[in-house]
Amino acid sequence: MKFDWVDYLLVCTVLRSLVTIKGTTEAPLRSAVSRAYYAAFGYSRNYACDYLGFRSWESAEDHKRLTSHLKGKRRAGIAKELDELRQWRNESDYVDDLKTLDLQALADWAQDTAEHIIKALPPPSKSP
Repeated sequence: MKFDWVDYLLVCTVLRSLVTIKGTTEAPLRSAVSRAYYAAFGYSRNYACDYLGFRSWESAEDHKRLTSHLKGKRRAGIAKELDELRQWRNESDYVDDLKTLDLQALADWAQDTAEHIIKALPPPSKSP
């Protein structure tokens, strides 16, 4: 059974709710951005494999390959959002000092963007 990548949005929501605990603001918000990206990426990759002819290499190259593939399949807007989300995920995961950013706003945007990407790629409806 395939992992349901959309479940990461629930994890994102839980992480964002942890900011009310004193001293835990930055780590949960950074993690929420990361989980939002992976929800959108995993869902989009599987969607592209199932319906758009994408062949996953199951490697780091899939991140850029997927956005290129989506652009070629007339989904440039989704590809752009996914790429922006990936860039913020990289910042959240690797940059030491993000103090100039409003992490709460970034985490909110990341979840909204991931939800938008997922809704924009609905599985084709089945004919009766």
